[in-house]
Amino acid sequence: MSNIAAPASYEAAGFIRERIRTVPDWPQAGVQFRDITPVLQDRRALRTLIDLFVHRYIDAQIDTIAGLDARGFIIGPILAYELSLGFIPIRKKGKLPFRTLSQSYELEYGSATVEIHEDACKPGERVVLVDDLIATGGTMMAGKQLLERLGAVVVEGAAIIDLPELGGSKRLRAAGLPLYTVCQFEGH
Repeated sequence: MSNIAAPASYEAAGFIRERIRTVPDWPQAGVQFRDITPVLQDRRALRTLIDLFVHRYIDAQIDTIAGLDARGFIIGPILAYELSLGFIPIRKKGKLPFRTLSQSYELEYGSATVEIHEDACKPGERVVLVDDLIATGGTMMAGKQLLERLGAVVVEGAAIIDLPELGGSKRLRAAGLPLYTVCQFEGH
């Protein structure tokens, strides 16, 4: 059994980036899909990823974590648990069982609608919104808008990957949403 130490904090982002798999031409020709499943499968990589987020938010004044369907549902609840906070799911249309608010948005290759329970949070609650990546920014913007319609304060958007060439991070920052991303990839 090896006693390999976890990477130092200054190396953590590169450690995560190296484990993200690029799948060419998926889900359509010309798209370079950034697949986080190798990060999730590697216990050291998953621990390092979660630790990056925990260290960022451990002393922040936040009340809850919100996660975007679907891969924000993987990281978000783990982060909420580690910070002893609750978790708010923002799901694709038709997946939540209670009364919802909806927000439609444009994706890199289509359009979609997300929903949130109308009682998901209280006015003034401070929320960090989590997803796996920022491409055009549509999904995170829709999540931000839904949370704000409920009166929440979206403190920051957090993602594992930024694809800056697609303009989403710039668009979100221009809309007043501070962002934290672990790594970025050029080219899409």
